Amino acid sequence: MIKTFRCAFCNGTGIDYYGLLSKESVCLVCNGTGTVEVEEPSVECIFCSGSGKNPLGARVSCIVCQGKGMVYCPGDSVCPECKGSGRSGDQLPCTCCKGKGKIQN
Repeated sequence: MIKTFRCAFCNGTGIDYYGLLSKESVCLVCNGTGTVEVEEPSVECIFCSGSGKNPLGARVSCIVCQGKGMVYCPGDSVCPECKGSGRSGDQLPCTCCKGKGKIQN
C-alpha cells in the first residue's frame, strides 16, 4: 500500500527550498506538488530526522529518504550495528540498515 505525505524537503510548498535556480523553481523531490508517496510500512527518516535535507550540510536532499522525510521500513528490530541511530562511525548511513535504524529479523 502507498501512503501520501507532505514533502519534507520543501515543507509542502512545492517550491525549491534553496531557490538555487530561481524563486519560482519547483521542488525536485515532489516536482512541485507538495506531496510525496512512500510504500507502507513507513517511518520518519531517522538519518535526517524527517527534514528531507542532507544532515551533512550539503544543499541536497537526504541520501536515505531522497528528501521525502519518510522511508519504507518493514523492519521492527533495532539495528545491531548502529544501535538504531542510522549512522555509521563516520556519520554516513549505516550499511547494515541502510540508514533506517531498523532491520527485519
